[in-house]
Amino acid sequence: MGTIVVFGATGYTGRLVTEALVARGVSPRIAGRDATRLAALSQELGGLEVQVADVAAPASVAALVAKGDVLISTVGPFTRLGAPAVAAAVERGAHYLDSTGEGAFIRAIFERHDEPARLRGVALLTAFGYDYVPGHLAASLALEQAPSAVGVDIGYFASGGDGFGMSRGTAATVRETAFDRGLLFHRGRLREGAAGTRLGRFTIAGKRRVGVEVASSEPYVLPRCYPRLRDVSVYLGWFGKAAYAMAPLSRVTGPLLRLDIVRQLGQRALAKLVPRGEGDALGPGEDARAGAGSLIVAVARDGRGRSLAQVELIGVNSYDYTGRILAWGAERALAGGLAGVGALGPVEAFGLTALLAGNAEAGLTRAP
Repeated sequence: MGTIVVFGATGYTGRLVTEALVARGVSPRIAGRDATRLAALSQELGGLEVQVADVAAPASVAALVAKGDVLISTVGPFTRLGAPAVAAAVERGAHYLDSTGEGAFIRAIFERHDEPARLRGVALLTAFGYDYVPGHLAASLALEQAPSAVGVDIGYFASGGDGFGMSRGTAATVRETAFDRGLLFHRGRLREGAAGTRLGRFTIAGKRRVGVEVASSEPYVLPRCYPRLRDVSVYLGWFGKAAYAMAPLSRVTGPLLRLDIVRQLGQRALAKLVPRGEGDALGPGEDARAGAGSLIVAVARDGRGRSLAQVELIGVNSYDYTGRILAWGAERALAGGLAGVGALGPVEAFGLTALLAGNAEAGLTRAP
């Protein structure tokens, strides 16, 4: 049997993935560019195999895996740093999972890497964390309940956890990619668009919640699974009342973001607003994560926008969930549990029943 390799293991998300694998009884090989930090993590977790690799030296990344292995990449921002890991997996015949939430990188996986991966018999599971596995699951459950639905709205929200912040890596990704354009699925086709130009409104347990539209992986995959779909909209609801100001602003600035100079100015402004983290902490500590939770909702709609079915998933915070679901997916992929090859969505890869069970293991379950 092959080996699971965690690339970026000493980063915030990489460490959570590695810890989750060890908790499942799996001994992954851990990889990254800092030999000293890798050795320390290895010792802490019982003596894991270590291998040094750096995206600046693609051959070192390719050397991480062989045919039959599974590569988990947590090295981001992915749009800038993610390509060597995908190329290594496809070239060497290893299945691939990552923790990205970046629309541009997700688009590259489905548009550029899908066919080469199919030819090599490799599965590519991009955005296989809180971004965006739960939305696929909730939407599929809602659409199964509503066979006449032609649209689905998906919302990602946090619960509890006052003061629960971003990891250093997430903050860096937001600063670099917030103004990237992605693909959205409306009126039966994928089209390029700027994130944040539309608001999604949801009622959950009698409470109104709002999110801004984001470019994610669901629009690529759900229409393949449910060809009747005409609209797939995904919204991030972490902004509270600020969402009401973000959407009009995005509609005005969206066309301008095609200009590199405008995007660069926006990134510089955002860099002053998004914290880089303080001290040595890479992200929220265990206590902060324990006080936070996740809430994902999917609403299946008819052609007039009326709700036909609503499914809610509730559970642990986004970071712990990401570590656990990546560990679950990698272990299942290594054991031959994949249902296909190429760029796949979570339900395509594992089936709805298995994914529902895997999410429960990762701490996210269907609300009553």
